[in-house]
Amino acid sequence: MHKTDRSQPNKHARERFQLRETIVTISSEKEYMPVAKDAIRSCRSDLEEFIRKDPFFAITLDKYRPIHPDASDVPEIAGRMINAANILGIGPMSAVAGTIASMAVETMIRAGATYAIVDNGGDIALINDETVIVGIYAGESGTDVSIGLEIEPRDSILGICTSSGRIGHSISFGNADAVTVLSDDVSLADAAATAVGNAVDGAASIKDAFSIVGGVESITGGLIIAGGQIGIYGSVPIVETPQKLEYITGAWV
Repeated sequence: MHKTDRSQPNKHARERFQLRETIVTISSEKEYMPVAKDAIRSCRSDLEEFIRKDPFFAITLDKYRPIHPDASDVPEIAGRMINAANILGIGPMSAVAGTIASMAVETMIRAGATYAIVDNGGDIALINDETVIVGIYAGESGTDVSIGLEIEPRDSILGICTSSGRIGHSISFGNADAVTVLSDDVSLADAAATAVGNAVDGAASIKDAFSIVGGVESITGGLIIAGGQIGIYGSVPIVETPQKLEYITGAWV
């Protein structure tokens, strides 16, 4: 996934930042870049300490239930991941990238940002005071049309999270070129993209795959690209947009 915008060339900075496996692209005014980086460092530190206490957290693919006595002391990042993933019945690491992105943007907002985008390997948290277009990258095997989402100005965080069975390092049991989910709960959007992606087995399975998120009110929309076909769930502001490969953020976590 990548992001393009309609702002003036120098109005917002865009910077790539890596902390071990976490590789993000941050877009905002320059003064908020250090804020985002500090938040990412803090998130990773808390999560790594928690995983040291309970390694099971990092490997389970099912609903997480603590098996280690020390795991009762759950940091905020882990708690958000657990809550989101348990709704979908999958492991908490499915929500790690979106949760880190969301907590970074929340910290930027508290510092005064009204335009902040953190793209953590295709899992995006954003708040925008002007229209932006977020491109969906489905690789060379995707559709012939370059797809983007046009996000109107908003004063609350939106999660736009993408999973793929063909692109990237994330675990997926499906073969979708791209599954994107939108939600105001970024952790939930991330977990849901994984869960829906797991259910995609070619174009014929697109309709049934969306049933996984049916009834989850905080998920407002989604799309699946698979086998040259596109399926849409809920409200998805699709536009055709040129792909800018240099904007794609590749990451593990």
